[in-house]
Amino acid sequence: MKVLMVGLGSIARKHIAALRQIDPAVQLVAWRSSRSGASVEGVADVYSLPVGETFDFAIVSNPTSCHANTVRELLALNIPLFIEKPLFSSLGQEKLLEEIRRRGVLTYVACNMRFMDTLQYLHAHVGELKVNEVNVYCGSYLPDWRPGTDWRGSYSARPELGGGVHLDLIHELDYVCWIFGRPDSCHKRLRSRSTLGIPAVDYANYCLEYPHFAVSVVLNYYRKDYKRTMEIVADGTTWTANLENGDITDETGRVLFRTAQKPNEDYLAQMRWFVSMVEARSTHCDNDVFEAYEVLKLCLE
Repeated sequence: MKVLMVGLGSIARKHIAALRQIDPAVQLVAWRSSRSGASVEGVADVYSLPVGETFDFAIVSNPTSCHANTVRELLALNIPLFIEKPLFSSLGQEKLLEEIRRRGVLTYVACNMRFMDTLQYLHAHVGELKVNEVNVYCGSYLPDWRPGTDWRGSYSARPELGGGVHLDLIHELDYVCWIFGRPDSCHKRLRSRSTLGIPAVDYANYCLEYPHFAVSVVLNYYRKDYKRTMEIVADGTTWTANLENGDITDETGRVLFRTAQKPNEDYLAQMRWFVSMVEARSTHCDNDVFEAYEVLKLCLE
């Protein structure tokens, strides 16, 4: 297997680790934008689009603000594209999507949380409930995200690079739509007024309306004690998924499900699935650019 990498940050390295578990002989080539970037052992650097080479697929994991132009250029290779979430940093990319459709390129937008077995349990069993209300919350502390780095200079803190908690944590909007379907309407509040003092959005609050219930999604960058939960208030019961430890409990505290996954196994499961799509020469897969663009509309419109 031969894979082209665009971007070699922390998430890219998780994808590299997954690829090497799947195929220890995988050949990795990184298309670099600058010679000043740190290299990764076992990854060959190139500084122009390697048009003459053959790749099984490309992984796009550079800053979100670069995704649209990167995808546009990669279309010249006519290979499947594995694009790290969020798809783009802004809307208005309909012409690019139409070009992808016209070329028939297989695409996938990487939302690894779909491969967490805790959320897969909810996806499989939520139909058993008569849902009245859903509350989704993710609060974390941005300065702790990348130890040893200047977090104020990270792409997350800089809106011009596609940063902001609403984009960084688009996972929550994605898995809500995956589990419950697309809502009838969406109302949102985005703010950047916390004590972090950054220009990027550091608080996001969404209300997604469905025919018989509503979903609240709250995201922030400033909560020191990490919390990531999904609460489903149904007729006669309440299910709470703790996405940090992987447990799902009911209103009595009874454990309905407990994860057996180890850290980063969702990344491995995701990559195994995508590689299987490529090997099968599939022309479509779940969460392609068209599906992900609809979630991006909820996030940004």
